[in-house]
Amino acid sequence: MPSPSRRALGGRHELGQNFLVDRRVVARIAALVPPGPVLELGAGDGALTRQLAVRADDVTAVELDPGRAAALRRALGKRVRVVEADMLRFGPDVPNIVSNVPFGITTPVLRHLLGQRGWTTAVLLLQWEVARKRAAVGGTTLLTASWWPWYEFGLAGRVPASAFRPRPGVDGGILVIRRREVPLVPLAERGSYQRLVRVAFRGDRLLPTIRTLLPAPKSWLATQNLTKWTRPSELTAESWAALYDSIMEP
Repeated sequence: MPSPSRRALGGRHELGQNFLVDRRVVARIAALVPPGPVLELGAGDGALTRQLAVRADDVTAVELDPGRAAALRRALGKRVRVVEADMLRFGPDVPNIVSNVPFGITTPVLRHLLGQRGWTTAVLLLQWEVARKRAAVGGTTLLTASWWPWYEFGLAGRVPASAFRPRPGVDGGILVIRRREVPLVPLAERGSYQRLVRVAFRGDRLLPTIRTLLPAPKSWLATQNLTKWTRPSELTAESWAALYDSIMEP
């Protein structure tokens, strides 16, 4: 076991876990969480938990480390429900999610959350470049495009590496994910839509993919203000949904 002094410095390095120590960043993240019950995944030493505990809403904090979970219970008493559990196996059943996500498990956490139906807003602290990619800054990725019909992804700011202990080698970024009130594609058709996205991302250009799927692919590109040189990463959420709808038309 690590010594108490080492544990006080931060999280498990194999997960890339770095704890927030900048109160201004903590307050900024908490302010992004809408009113209503909130679930914090990976509470750690409780910097965010303590900020959330002043809310009038119910707060549940999930922490895998037994020692840290016990310390949070002692410090916060009945103000916060502390659950000792793995965030990758804990199903959210509240409208709001917040997490300083360990950098080493970012993608598994995102996939886990996006596959759950019990929440509407997630405020996640990730690596800066990962947050930018998920928010489609400079072009989208396979993961974001796969879930765009049901979620909106937004970038809410950069967090300097100095805000963490231990200090990571990269800055953080705040990603806000909101479930769409009206999906762009029916949820029941998620499998078919995501298969289309996976196939499209196999190539450098979009045209070779849709040429086999649409009777007039260049005409469709023109209706979307796209060209034969368009890459899959350049499509918007609305263009992906329109492509899927066009392919699925009888």
